Amino acid sequence: MEHVPNQQQCSLANHFSTVPRARGSLCRQSARNRVFLLSSLTLAIFFGLSGCSDKQSDGDKSLVVHSLTERAETVRLESEQSKALAIHKLEQTHRLENVQSSERLIAKSLAATQRSAKNVAINTHLVAAPIASDAWYGINQPERNRFEKRIQNGIMVAGEIPVSTFSIDVDTGSYSTLRRIIKEGDLPEKGTIRIEEMLNYFTYDYPLPNKNAAPFRVTTELAPSPYNDDMMLLRIGLKGYELNKSELGASNLVFLLDVSGSMASADKLPLLQTALKMLTQQLSAQDKVSIVVYAGAAGVVLDGASGDDIQALTYALEQLRAGGSTNGGQGIIQAYQLAQKHFIQGGINRVILATDGDFNVGVTDFDQLISLIEKEKQRGIGLTTLGFGMGNYNDQLMEQLADKGNGHYAYIDTLNEARKVLVDELSSTLLTIAKDVKIQIEFNPALVSEYRLIGYENRMLAREDFNNDKVDAGEIGAGHTVTALYELRYVETGGMANDKLRYGYNPQTGQEKYSREEIAFLKLRYQLPNENKSQLLTYPIRIDQNVKHLNQTSDDFRFAAAVAGFGQLLNHSHYLHQFDYTKLSTLTHSALGDDTFGYRHEFMQLVDTAAVLAQSNAAAINQSIAHGDKPFPPEDKLH
Repeated sequence: MEHVPNQQQCSLANHFSTVPRARGSLCRQSARNRVFLLSSLTLAIFFGLSGCSDKQSDGDKSLVVHSLTERAETVRLESEQSKALAIHKLEQTHRLENVQSSERLIAKSLAATQRSAKNVAINTHLVAAPIASDAWYGINQPERNRFEKRIQNGIMVAGEIPVSTFSIDVDTGSYSTLRRIIKEGDLPEKGTIRIEEMLNYFTYDYPLPNKNAAPFRVTTELAPSPYNDDMMLLRIGLKGYELNKSELGASNLVFLLDVSGSMASADKLPLLQTALKMLTQQLSAQDKVSIVVYAGAAGVVLDGASGDDIQALTYALEQLRAGGSTNGGQGIIQAYQLAQKHFIQGGINRVILATDGDFNVGVTDFDQLISLIEKEKQRGIGLTTLGFGMGNYNDQLMEQLADKGNGHYAYIDTLNEARKVLVDELSSTLLTIAKDVKIQIEFNPALVSEYRLIGYENRMLAREDFNNDKVDAGEIGAGHTVTALYELRYVETGGMANDKLRYGYNPQTGQEKYSREEIAFLKLRYQLPNENKSQLLTYPIRIDQNVKHLNQTSDDFRFAAAVAGFGQLLNHSHYLHQFDYTKLSTLTHSALGDDTFGYRHEFMQLVDTAAVLAQSNAAAINQSIAHGDKPFPPEDKLH
């Protein structure tokens, strides 16, 4: 007889066969185990009931069903508890997997961004790199500017080391970076200001050289030092001959432009674009212009366009966009290749590098870069560097690259500075009139006991380098002025910073070979741009040039002394004993002279602002010392 299960048995079987499935692998395995157990139990119940249907009474059947129902309920409860435990563990696992998954997604996103930046499409006409977002280089990146600290020149004894030798320098970047730092409410770090670049930022009324003579003329002036009461200040000035823009000749210019993501801010790429459009307005049909950009990869934007094709030049500059990392090394190689391709024999051949930072991709080895730049310099291709912005700025690298490339380094912080460098001073920016210019001065120990060169710390040369034409030195451009200052002490003054020698020449014996009319003998060597043999110029500096009072000197002398004094105060020089910001301000106000472009008045404003900042910093330090470890503001006392 066939057994037909009743309604209660069917419900019970249905209950065990419909166990919910848990989410995840752990729950699914637990559920499979439970279903297998319950399915076996259900079959056993079913067949057991079927087998005894003819032998057991209805009461027995009810007892069996009741017992099995209790057992099934127990199994169901255990199953629910196991399922809850499994779900709890699964949720923990999911949370961990979500974190790991998020980290993997972030890593993949960054990798994709980097790959995208490296694959920026660049063609021979224009570049449209993606505009950088804050996510690329961080919203609040810490300052990573690099300004090299230098140890200031010390006081030398003329009887021991009477000769001082150094290379000239026409860079101006240190002054304009200083100006930006002060205008942003801060002072530069101690020892990072190159005083010679402050001095040479300004023009002075030095006499021009005679025609058919040396390419520059030398001027000297001697007066009491404003820094120390018992010392003198000697100024040496050089002035190169001037040329109008129409007299420059043909130019082959290659703009090597950084369009990496960090150049997106208004004071970087947009300012650079405007500055170069101002420069191109000065060019003509005889000039050639090429543009190379670098941002993850380097590419050519313009290849030898005519200097009078203003539409093409302007369009190419306006299409530039900032995005990607910085492959400066590869860009330099392409820039020099274009400079060689369009080389103008007897003309100006120059690469102009414009960037806001360091070369962090590609040829990053400094020695390799210098070797490349020096090799191209020997072929007649110079390098000028223009700096923009702050945040990842490498002042040291920009200065040294220009030094090795027979060019000069300028920092562009405003549109006015761009006009000054690329319009008003275009002749001196582009055309070199003398190279490897060296200065050597020999002090007379009979009259001068000690001396100190102010600035030029990284331009010092060995004495024997002066006559060695293979030793590299600085270049001077058309219309450039170069200024150097020596502070010195006469023998008769006494009060030497160094002890007298026990042995050696004794000036009291009367046996001497020194002139009593000359305090020093100045020598200069230079090479013409297309020559490799130097020429010598000599100038005696006589004691009768000395004026009695500082206020009897020229405005240029006093202003140069103020500029150098400002730089020494910012560098915390310990050689200033009778000089401070109050005396600096007075000296500056007395030396403004004929300030056509307002640069000297701007300097005066910087001096007054720096004085307030220095006073504020000193007050903060004193307050910190006074409080010691006490909290500020003071905590309320408990009563």
